[in-house]
Amino acid sequence: MIQYSGVMQTNPRPSAGSRSKILSWALWDWGSASFNAVIITFVFAPYLTKSVAATEEAGSTALGWSTAAAGLIIALVAPAAGTRADSGGRHKLWLGVHTGIVILTMFGLFFVRDSPEYLWVGLLLIAMGNVFFEFAEVSYNGIMVRITHPDNVGKVSGFGWGMGYAGGLVLLVILLVLVIQPEVGLFGAGDEGGLRFRVVAALSAVWFALFALPVLFTAPSAKASKPSGGHPIKAFIADYGALVRRLVRMWREEHQTLRFFIASAVFRDGLAAIFAFAGVLAAGSYGFSASEIIILGVAANVAAGAGAMIAGYFDDRLGPKPVIIVGLIVILIGGMPILFSDNPVVFWACALVLSFCVGPVQASSRSFLARITPTERAGENFGLYATTGRAVSFLGPAMFAVFISLFGFQRAGTLGILLVLFVGLILIIPVKPESPAKSMQAQTKR
Repeated sequence: MIQYSGVMQTNPRPSAGSRSKILSWALWDWGSASFNAVIITFVFAPYLTKSVAATEEAGSTALGWSTAAAGLIIALVAPAAGTRADSGGRHKLWLGVHTGIVILTMFGLFFVRDSPEYLWVGLLLIAMGNVFFEFAEVSYNGIMVRITHPDNVGKVSGFGWGMGYAGGLVLLVILLVLVIQPEVGLFGAGDEGGLRFRVVAALSAVWFALFALPVLFTAPSAKASKPSGGHPIKAFIADYGALVRRLVRMWREEHQTLRFFIASAVFRDGLAAIFAFAGVLAAGSYGFSASEIIILGVAANVAAGAGAMIAGYFDDRLGPKPVIIVGLIVILIGGMPILFSDNPVVFWACALVLSFCVGPVQASSRSFLARITPTERAGENFGLYATTGRAVSFLGPAMFAVFISLFGFQRAGTLGILLVLFVGLILIIPVKPESPAKSMQAQTKR
């Protein structure tokens, strides 16, 4: 038995996670940066909206709608998908399946030439990648619960986030030097037909595939909590019904867990908006070139990764909640100068401070949930984690746009994002962590 938050558990988490298993698990984060940093944020999505679409405005609008549609699918399906993985004990299987689909969509982007008729092909592939990446993360986070114990879950979560940022850094530098900057890059990549960016997509897919493999061989398997027989669609519907009933029970009996889901959804959306609009602000308000934006991305990944790894130490000693609160406060203070200065040096300084704190808040948010989640509910809880995050994913972008409209200059959008983060801070302060044992008792109580 182990002691956890003052409650004795008779069903401890399996094996507590060896270093090799933790490293293999974190390598998936390292590889997944090829999708987040390269495809979504700094390289391919800008190519899609600027070079493939007829106009940048049309491309940006279409990308927004396709991303919203992907978010809706994730919000509807992720919780039940997590429950399926839990009940069948198949986190590793579904991680492999969903990761494989994401990699295929990335390879598919190689065929998206710089002509408007290819826009919807690119949008569809990116939307599919978004959907299945979120599904993969549900199982990936579920595996984390099985390879950690209460004394190191914060450090492991921070290590994973840090590896993700480091992977994005290394890959961006490699692509910048070998493909993006040269007149003729690797494999003859040039500007004609958008080949430079298509090669980037293919190389990113290979990168993800290579670093996703280790966890699929080393992650511990789990016993099924119930038979997975029956018609898949009927089983899926039944799992969703059970999930709805669980949400009702959470409203009655698991107030702190439910409050955490709500608070984290709000501040995580604000954190996502920071990265989503950093490049937009850099180009529009501070005159950064395309290469300078990529360099900014590299620096942001270094800062965020370092912050996540350092914060893991404090997470395990003080708990995740203080790390989240301090991180959000520093972000709120560090983001304010952007509102008042158009000096690129000020923006660089603020961007690095914000990035350094974004990593710890993200990592400790995942650690917080892992600490209050029984292993039997890992996929279900992390499915809810994905869903609640997507449920309010409009907040950051909407507030960014609203404040630009109100004040008439682009940097004012920063105030909208900071307001979202402030609301998240207010919501997380009163939340009290619950032990997995207490949470499980509430779930089984009738």
